[in-house]
Amino acid sequence: MDYDLTNVTYLSLEGHVELERYRYVYFFLCLVVYLLIICCNLVVLSVIHMNKSLHEPMYIFIAALLCNSLFGTAALYPKLLVDFLSESQIVSREACIFQAFLIYTYAAAEFTLLSAMAYDRYVSICKPLQYVTLVKMSTVRKLLFICWFVPSCEIGVGGILTYQLNLCKFKLNRIYCNNSAIAKLSCGGTSAKTTYGMIIFSIAVFPPVIFVIYSYIGILIVCLKSSKESRRKALQTCFPHLIIFTSFTCTSCFEVIYGRLDTNIPQLAAMVLSVENLVIPPLLNPIVYGLKLQGILNCIKKMFLKNKTHIVF
Repeated sequence: MDYDLTNVTYLSLEGHVELERYRYVYFFLCLVVYLLIICCNLVVLSVIHMNKSLHEPMYIFIAALLCNSLFGTAALYPKLLVDFLSESQIVSREACIFQAFLIYTYAAAEFTLLSAMAYDRYVSICKPLQYVTLVKMSTVRKLLFICWFVPSCEIGVGGILTYQLNLCKFKLNRIYCNNSAIAKLSCGGTSAKTTYGMIIFSIAVFPPVIFVIYSYIGILIVCLKSSKESRRKALQTCFPHLIIFTSFTCTSCFEVIYGRLDTNIPQLAAMVLSVENLVIPPLLNPIVYGLKLQGILNCIKKMFLKNKTHIVF
């Protein structure tokens, strides 16, 4: 590949170099994980779609979260699997920036979806008499539009700023593309890009986190004043969301830490840290919601028992 080091148009994903020895093992593991993510998410999505009793705001938000997981993993795994089987891991500058745009949009949308779900639970538990008026289907549609449209616009501007950078290096020390890693290849100033990135990170992460914490404080206060049965029902619907929120926040923090310390840790550990938020949450979401929420679990049981009865017959 011919590189013009004053205007790089193709990038090399050097994160694969130290993984070369066991690349077929990593390919198999990633393939298994990706297939599990697709199957688990599609099962729960199908259950929600086929059962009209689950066509309620809470379950619609869950379905949106699962769709977002499929969207985010589709931005990573197909390219990653191809790279593990390829002799060289080359990607065009435009494709690299587009992949970064998709992954960042997934992450930002995940935070906004989790905060929308926290709002749904907060109103349901703290203001039950106003739930029907505050969480109407029209409100749900508006929230879902905001959850995807706003992050895509914010991340899109960051992608444009990254595209405008003049790159004079082509070795990207990653197994996939992200804006901060691409910016490190620039031979010019990146202050505008860095500042914008910090602002967007703050907007995408801190308000949702603060809102979720505020919502759960309100829910906790109401639960402490409620009966034992009411507390049990509240925990049953809130606990899965809290697990998912904590998991995604932690894995996202690991990714940010890796971005700062990637030159000081082994490549295998770096790879694991860099893809955690595209492995654990997408796998955890359908498992937690499928097993912890009684409405979904009952529908899954009925679906499989019905199929089993047909087979026996």
